[in-house]
Amino acid sequence: MENILFTASVVAPVFLVIFVGILLKQWRIIDERFSAVTSKIVFNVAMPALLFQKLSAIPIAEIFNPYQVLFVVSALLAMFVLAWLISWVICKNGRDQGAFIQGAFRGNFAILGFALIHNAFGPEALANAALVLAIIMPLYNVLSIIALTVPLHREKSVALNRTIIQIITNPLIIAALIALPFSILNIPVLPLVGTTVDYLAGMTLPLALIGIGSALSFKTLRGVHADAFAAIFKIMIMPIICTSAAVLVGFRGQELGVLYFLFAAPAAIASYIMAEALGSNGRLAANIVVLSTMTSLLTISCGVFVLRTLGFF
Repeated sequence: MENILFTASVVAPVFLVIFVGILLKQWRIIDERFSAVTSKIVFNVAMPALLFQKLSAIPIAEIFNPYQVLFVVSALLAMFVLAWLISWVICKNGRDQGAFIQGAFRGNFAILGFALIHNAFGPEALANAALVLAIIMPLYNVLSIIALTVPLHREKSVALNRTIIQIITNPLIIAALIALPFSILNIPVLPLVGTTVDYLAGMTLPLALIGIGSALSFKTLRGVHADAFAAIFKIMIMPIICTSAAVLVGFRGQELGVLYFLFAAPAAIASYIMAEALGSNGRLAANIVVLSTMTSLLTISCGVFVLRTLGFF
């Protein structure tokens, strides 16, 4: 019973807030424009503030684990390759293949993952999660561009210098770089700045979760089968393989929890935006986001319960 209550306390609040976002859209209190504006605020302001808040407050040596970083990068690369191999069997053309690959490996760790980690381990655990996020963001972007362009044979149309500029000007990367001197040199943040950052960081998770709910659309869930396979890969196959490997190599407790929520998070909404921008199958990408997000309530709950029952965190 204790493990069931723990699972409920971790997962239920997150998905209830998402459900509030769905209801607010159904009641026409918010609309598509709200979703678009919310995404920009979260990505460009609130999430960078949260990242800076967590990384600047703790000496980097206390939260940096090179083995965890190596494992995350290796696991994501392996899942990217596996998703690509499966896409050859599942998808009919290059447009579908790119959307399938990206939806199958790129998770919504920045929003759902952070919210779940906060509920499971407390706000102090977000420092380690923020460090992992800062590392995987460039990797996500590079692999997504490869997945969305190579199957369409459009790789020459994506300028390398433009890709590099997009990565280094990513607000999350910039926030992490600004926070590093404060963390490494143990420089205190001015109270005026710290309070402002706290206000901005505090609105990240609730605003983002409501935004996810308002962005979900069930109108396109017809006539596509690759979306179901991609969703299954993202919320079942990937977390089972990667979390099992993490347990086998010795990760436990909070570090294992961060890894699990990274791998178990549903497809990122950004995958739909990138698919549309690069000429891939936007409808398929949107379907993967919706299916994986709604069904992850069950899969993440099962994963948390099993890992908690087995004493891994």
